[in-house]
Amino acid sequence: MPSSVPTFDELMASCRSAVHLEMRDSYAVDYEEGPFAQWRAGFRHNRADRASWWRPWLDLIQHTVDRGAVVRRARIVSEPVSEYTRFLYDGTFTNVAVGEQVRWLPRRRASDIALPGNDFWLFDEQWVHWNHFAGDGSWLDEEITDDPAAAKLCADAFEAVWARATPHDQYDIR
Repeated sequence: MPSSVPTFDELMASCRSAVHLEMRDSYAVDYEEGPFAQWRAGFRHNRADRASWWRPWLDLIQHTVDRGAVVRRARIVSEPVSEYTRFLYDGTFTNVAVGEQVRWLPRRRASDIALPGNDFWLFDEQWVHWNHFAGDGSWLDEEITDDPAAAKLCADAFEAVWARATPHDQYDIR
């Protein structure tokens, strides 16, 4: 382990590739207020009004892609999908619009893929950024490692998922 572990922001700023695997059907959300509650009440992003989208994150992704890095996200989802997955799906066009590649894989098609126990980002097939969540979906903390075995597990898992997954614009959400 190096004496200085880079932060998520440093990894994103310098990577040539970044892949993200999401495996939960919901993440902690406030059902009473915030983006999920607004979506439940009928709000949908206006595709033509880019300024109204979640700018800090999308700006980061667009900058990363514009400098030549490849950013891919795969989501493993149960079907029929959860209400939260529908919320994610409805907003994913914003990720795609800024250059992120996104695919969806029904959980039943992932049964024979060796998957790590946590969602992760993998940078340049070397640095793993684990996201740790509580049972209710609330984010607990992160862990960043360059352990070769962890990086290989994540790279292999992501590529297996990616090969089977359906591109966002072709996924028939159920």
